[in-house]
Amino acid sequence: MDYSIVAILFSLLHVLNVGTAAPLPVEVEKAKVERMAKQLIVKLNKDFQGPPGRTLTSPADNLDGLSSIVMVLEGYNNLISENFNGVSQVKSEISSLTGYLDQRVKGSCSKHLTKTSVPGPLQELQSRKAFIHTVSIEALMRVKQVLNQLLKNMDHLKTC
Repeated sequence: MDYSIVAILFSLLHVLNVGTAAPLPVEVEKAKVERMAKQLIVKLNKDFQGPPGRTLTSPADNLDGLSSIVMVLEGYNNLISENFNGVSQVKSEISSLTGYLDQRVKGSCSKHLTKTSVPGPLQELQSRKAFIHTVSIEALMRVKQVLNQLLKNMDHLKTC
């Protein structure tokens, strides 16, 4: 058997492996979060428009890193009523995104975790749970706002 063919094939395999190396884990994570957030925003824009002229009652939530993003998204997701037509898929996608981010928090941020306080806008909305329809609409609008904030500053993924 000619060993030069084996050596050439082995060299080609090595070149292919080096040439097609996977991107850095942080970049993979950012790309996945970006894709999930964009898909959610498209779905929210398509299926859940707020009433014309409706604006959010208070300023945006302050995102201070992964743990606050998870807390805010989970909080709003819990406020969205299951009685909305077609909302179960959106709630599932929000849960999927927060689950993915929460794994990162538990994996790489566990030593940095501090108790995060509930931001004012979320806390205000939680206090009005009795108005389920209005609260659900505002929670959907807030999720979209948080996702847009996240997309504008993906560096939030670097901090715990």
